[in-house]
Amino acid sequence: MGPERQAGAGTGETEPGGEELELRDPRVPDFFIVGQPKSGTTALYAMLRTHPQIFMPDFKEPRFYADDLPSRFQEPRASGLPAETYEDYLALFAPAGEGQLVGEASTAYIWSHSAAARIARARPEAKIIVILREPAAYLRSLHLQLMEIRIEDAKTLRKALALEDERRAGRHVPREIGNWPQVLLYTDRVAYVEQLRRYHAVFAPEQVLVLIYDDFRADNEGTVRRVLAFLGVDQQAPVTVTEANPTVRMRSARVDGMVRSVTVGGNPIARNARRALKLVLPESARERLRFLIWRRLVFGSPRPADEELTIELRRRFKGEVQELSEYLGRDLVKLWGYDQLG
Repeated sequence: MGPERQAGAGTGETEPGGEELELRDPRVPDFFIVGQPKSGTTALYAMLRTHPQIFMPDFKEPRFYADDLPSRFQEPRASGLPAETYEDYLALFAPAGEGQLVGEASTAYIWSHSAAARIARARPEAKIIVILREPAAYLRSLHLQLMEIRIEDAKTLRKALALEDERRAGRHVPREIGNWPQVLLYTDRVAYVEQLRRYHAVFAPEQVLVLIYDDFRADNEGTVRRVLAFLGVDQQAPVTVTEANPTVRMRSARVDGMVRSVTVGGNPIARNARRALKLVLPESARERLRFLIWRRLVFGSPRPADEELTIELRRRFKGEVQELSEYLGRDLVKLWGYDQLG
């Protein structure tokens, strides 16, 4: 079941503000790292940025083309200023040097239903990079990350999965993401074949590179050089191996809340504490203290995976993995151990 491109990706798009997008603007990226999250995308982004023929902005995850998901480029800013524009998005790439290949990385693009088509309209010749990870390990790591960034309040993945039906109906959704319950629908993220088809529908097969996380972990440098070849830049340039965005466990939400309160100074007690710290410690020392507290008291190494849940998830997603294996022409059932489930 090979990927096929549909004819006619569309010719126009209108920004939320009503103005017509300048589809052929030269600042639109030449390539996109679209996901999955927690699958090496941040490390790949960091390594590609060091290549002299590639420009990627400091700002990761702009998510502009995922107009079906909340985006910092489609919502009013905290200051109350009007929503940022397509020009604000394009300005991220203005510092690119002459002749540099321009890219961006937004993991929301892989599970957005609209991003693939919008990217294709803006840059039909764009190259797309996807990294896929074994579903059970991916969901565990994703849950820990959402806990870390204070979006998830279900302390175990099993509990979070049990809440999916309720959350789909808009219930039991943390206040911080009340308008974005989709982010907590974990099992929807594992529709790998459906996600890939959205990109293959609007891009030719040779424009889409699908990587497997296991390969990236086993050989960072080799995988990056494969990406460089895909992008058509110098494959012999030095590659700095980088580990980024490691998985951690939220050890104490209470201590985290205290640190954040003092840092932001949102109430009289917190503001007084913040002022007191400023009097006795220079800014660099305050930063070191905050980092030390977060590292030792707030976050810690992840606990071992729930083996029973892991097996349940692998049985649940075995059909998806079989379909993905057929779609990509690679035996992921064996690679990911799904042939050992019995």
